[in-house]
Amino acid sequence: MTATEDYVGRLAKLRPGELGLLRTHAGHGLDESVDGFDLFTGLWWPLRKESPRAPRREVAWLVAKLCASCPTAQSARDTLARQLPHCRPSQVPEDRFRQRFDDLLLSPLARIEPALRWAIGLVGANGLKLDWVQLTDDLSLWERESTRLKWAEEFLGADERIQSC
Repeated sequence: MTATEDYVGRLAKLRPGELGLLRTHAGHGLDESVDGFDLFTGLWWPLRKESPRAPRREVAWLVAKLCASCPTAQSARDTLARQLPHCRPSQVPEDRFRQRFDDLLLSPLARIEPALRWAIGLVGANGLKLDWVQLTDDLSLWERESTRLKWAEEFLGADERIQSC
């Protein structure tokens, strides 16, 4: 098991009160609350001590808040970029939906949380699952253009398959 898989597994085992605490920290930094900091460090620090391959602190904090705010079951290979085209609301024009995804791709990691909450919320509202492990690993490499290019290719490939049906 990778450190990321272990981390996502720990998030899945959080109790309702812990999830509620993380939800209240949506949009906030790790250093803004002692309670949030304590909960997070209890999840992340033991992994970091064991493995230097544990998700970066900023990414792990972001994913913890997203998991709490947008509970969606883990499913390998169901990446956000593949799942999102299945979720376009019928009243939203296709070009506007694609623009929203493009905005997500252009967001720096420090400001990506609202865009990810939107995207993951749509996936969850449509009853779809998500590969949280891959999302965490991708966000750990978000600064690399190749990561965002991979997302764009997955999104467009899934969108083309949907349109051909």
